[in-house]
Amino acid sequence: MAETVRKRSVVGIGETILDIIFQGGKPVAAVPGGSCFNSIVSVGRTGTPCFFAGYSAEDAVGRQTLGFLEANGVRTDYFELRPGEQSCVSLAFLNERGDADYIFYKFRPTLPPSYPLPQLQRDDVLLLGSYFAVCQGTRSKMRQLLTEARESGAIVYYDLNFRRSHLLELPRLLPPIRYNMRHSTVVRGSADDFEIMYRTRDAEEIYHEHISRHCPLFICTDGAGEVTVCTPRGTLRFDARRVDKVVSTVGAGDNFNAGLVCALIHEGITLKVLTSLTEDGWQRVIGTAVAFAAEACQTTDNYVSREFALRTITKAI
Repeated sequence: MAETVRKRSVVGIGETILDIIFQGGKPVAAVPGGSCFNSIVSVGRTGTPCFFAGYSAEDAVGRQTLGFLEANGVRTDYFELRPGEQSCVSLAFLNERGDADYIFYKFRPTLPPSYPLPQLQRDDVLLLGSYFAVCQGTRSKMRQLLTEARESGAIVYYDLNFRRSHLLELPRLLPPIRYNMRHSTVVRGSADDFEIMYRTRDAEEIYHEHISRHCPLFICTDGAGEVTVCTPRGTLRFDARRVDKVVSTVGAGDNFNAGLVCALIHEGITLKVLTSLTEDGWQRVIGTAVAFAAEACQTTDNYVSREFALRTITKAI
């Protein structure tokens, strides 16, 4: 009997939030969101095996969120609905360019000692980031998960996604941010993140001054500008995909992450291969990532459509 080959999985962990999107002063959409949540929904729509770890309140919003994950092919073995809590909400106000200003109504994330962590295997991809990955209420479990990811030989993809609303906390958050970097295979951030954190948008300066001592692989995105990939062997630059009519940039970075981790899975890029990926390899991976980001900019949804996801991944294989 032929041996069954295990399919690699993507595991995302993060917060959930209901995004209410305003345009011209009027609400135009209300969709389940959260940075890693948005990514994993798009991953699920490609048919890639995936899980989402996190929680929501046991209320109407939480039940809708759980059903939405399951309807989009995302396993919810590690997703909890918590009684007695309230779901989080964000208001996103889009300007004429589709960029958003946010107002958040949420609580600080917590993962109690009893929370069951996802089981990772070699060459699976762990996707984490944002405030959820560095706040005090999740730190014990995040450290445990990162240790287990390293021991299992999984790829760890860490998106800083640092918001200006947390700037006053930056001195306290830098140690856990650096810890996460040291336990990551790839660190990704936007030029906007680093302008807030380090007062520079220069990707090579950021890499050499703040990233390389912790993590060897760094990706810096800059909206419609170029994507910079820094490695110990040098710097690569790739064009972002042009979008003629931007509807919303709310999920752009999250879907960049989704496209990239899907490319790692579907092109057979393992942890060993990734650490020495060629320029052509990076071109294919980044190409899929920017295609996902561009598609997300053309809708008020936080994720790419099923049709686009399946078509793009099939083409990338």
